[in-house]
Amino acid sequence: MPTQRAGKMRRMLRDGKAVIVSHTPFTIRLTYDTTHHTQPVSLGVDAGSKHIGLSATTEHKELYAAEIELRSDIVNNLSTRREARRIRRGKRSIRYHAPRFLNRRASKRAGWLAPSVQQKVHSHVKAAQDICRLLPVTSVTVEVAQFDTQLLKNHSIAGEQYQQGPQLGFWNVREYVLFRDNHECQHCHGKSKDRILNVHHLESRKTGGDSPDNLVTMCETCHKAYHRGEIELKVKRTGQSLRDAAFMSVMRWKVYNELKQTLDVPVHLTYDYLTKYTRIGHGLEKSHAVDARCISGNADARPAGELFRFKQLRRHNRKIMKSNLLKGGHWKRNQAPREIKGYRLFDIVLYNNIPAYIHGRRNSGYFVVKDFEGHTLSNSTSYKSLRLVRHSGSFLIDTKKRNQCSIPPPSKDGSILEHLS
Repeated sequence: MPTQRAGKMRRMLRDGKAVIVSHTPFTIRLTYDTTHHTQPVSLGVDAGSKHIGLSATTEHKELYAAEIELRSDIVNNLSTRREARRIRRGKRSIRYHAPRFLNRRASKRAGWLAPSVQQKVHSHVKAAQDICRLLPVTSVTVEVAQFDTQLLKNHSIAGEQYQQGPQLGFWNVREYVLFRDNHECQHCHGKSKDRILNVHHLESRKTGGDSPDNLVTMCETCHKAYHRGEIELKVKRTGQSLRDAAFMSVMRWKVYNELKQTLDVPVHLTYDYLTKYTRIGHGLEKSHAVDARCISGNADARPAGELFRFKQLRRHNRKIMKSNLLKGGHWKRNQAPREIKGYRLFDIVLYNNIPAYIHGRRNSGYFVVKDFEGHTLSNSTSYKSLRLVRHSGSFLIDTKKRNQCSIPPPSKDGSILEHLS
């Protein structure tokens, strides 16, 4: 169980009776046998497509609270890699790379998930496993959200209307978009006299997809002029993006089932409306960590004094060369040395006695330094003015102090142990 007796911890580390396992949160492992008196600890997991809320609580005390910001660049990276492969096969006079469509189809067996979804599922499972290694968790409760995407678009839909969408009776999306726009260019409205109509993506196919709300009818004259930068399109995308809802609908049962298979403790399921009812009933603010505390079943537990914040990083970039040629037709290498002047990318450093992170490096020893939120502290600072705190891992890590003024008084139960950050 966590403890607040920091002096005893220092003496145990000095005498070799304990070793450090993790710095954030600060965790030690005893090197001698001891008793195992623990309390029931419940872990709440607020699942999400962009953030994960985590809270480990006893009946009266929150032992651990964290929020994890997940990666959102998987789709863009895969699209960029796909474009590079197509260019290699078709335009560049280099070694031919055969397409692997058949191999990919064969690998899509039952239970297959897209890489962007699988990465988020793995992040949820890994986060719960890490906490179960640090704390004697006795039960895990995970919240799953179910979204009716058709109801989000049309609040009056019911019955057979679910089977009769707006594209009913059309051969494909293009035919539906042309019919929706009355076979008329939405920029010039027929003034160009061009009868050839194209379907234009308001946002790129990479980010916006091929949904009808991202498509608009344009004549070929206006379409080409737009891509040459000669005209500005006033038509904007309508409707809300349902990407996050689609993510949660796909991954919700996968997260729950994998947690049941990988953890040795009971895993329970709850829903977002129950979490909302609990949070409002106890007068708590809305946040991922607070929702996780409500999910754990101990909404009245005294909150932890610190909130751990994690931001996932891309750890490996196997692209060897830049996509664009330099002057003279030379290729520039995309990969940098692992260390420059002893510093790695995303290392935690002290800059003017402020915790910061390295976001860019030059071989000359000058670095780009930013804070956890991504605000630039310096675009070019020498390695001599930095002090290394810790080498980078899979996350950017930060701690946030919580306001304890509105926290209910602690229980008089003396067996409740404090949290060591």
